Amino acid sequence: MSYFKGKKYYVKKGKGHPLILLHGLMGGLSNFNALLDFFPKKGYQVIIPSLPLYKMPLFLTNIYSLSKFVTKFLNEISVKKATLIGNSLGGHIALMIAKKRMDLVHSVVLTGSSGLFEKSFGYAFPKRENYEYIKKKSQEVFYDPKIATKKLVDEVFHIVNDKKKGIKTLYLARSAMKYNMAQDLSMIQQPICLIWGKQDHVTPPEVAEEFHRLLPHSELHWIDKCGHVPMMEHPKKFINILEKWLTNLIKKKHENFFSTI
Repeated sequence: MSYFKGKKYYVKKGKGHPLILLHGLMGGLSNFNALLDFFPKKGYQVIIPSLPLYKMPLFLTNIYSLSKFVTKFLNEISVKKATLIGNSLGGHIALMIAKKRMDLVHSVVLTGSSGLFEKSFGYAFPKRENYEYIKKKSQEVFYDPKIATKKLVDEVFHIVNDKKKGIKTLYLARSAMKYNMAQDLSMIQQPICLIWGKQDHVTPPEVAEEFHRLLPHSELHWIDKCGHVPMMEHPKKFINILEKWLTNLIKKKHENFFSTI
């Protein structure tokens, strides 16, 4: 189930329509465990690449390079017409690829996506050596602060206090803020599913509403009592919304195909 392609590490499970899961800046493959367990049983192939957030040269540490990485990865594993599912920075990457490569992208699912506006650590890590401060900032990502386990907080604390990782995290955060996609969204013609936490403080509800307004073929779904990472905080609700949307989307595609025969 785990693979290396060149220097690229990824997880793959199941067969069928491909779902490419893209994690966020402080996230990882484990953020999508619930989806990895569920969708292969329903006739989907789930693929989760590990994004090289801290492995690129500093001058290439930006969201544009990450989008090129994912595009190259999809070409290397011969995946086309995939559904890209992105959280936070991962959603931003998905939108960039969808804009340029309709051959690779069948549809997009955004959850807490950057690309318009996001509240993050910003341009510096104040009090980065203060564990309680990092714990508080980590808890703010979720509606239920208990989701920010000690293990998760420890991981974030380690990243921001590792000199190389901390600098690269800031470079990526600045890159995401700089590359605002408001003028690009009308060009994205693939179907888009927006699944948003009503209590998301990082990319607030008005961000989801603006995405919905600017994306021509989008649907907006809310999850209550939920923060910035719905697939972790409410995995069952997230999966229920996503499965129904995918089923309807694929059904419509088949109906349109047979109507042209």
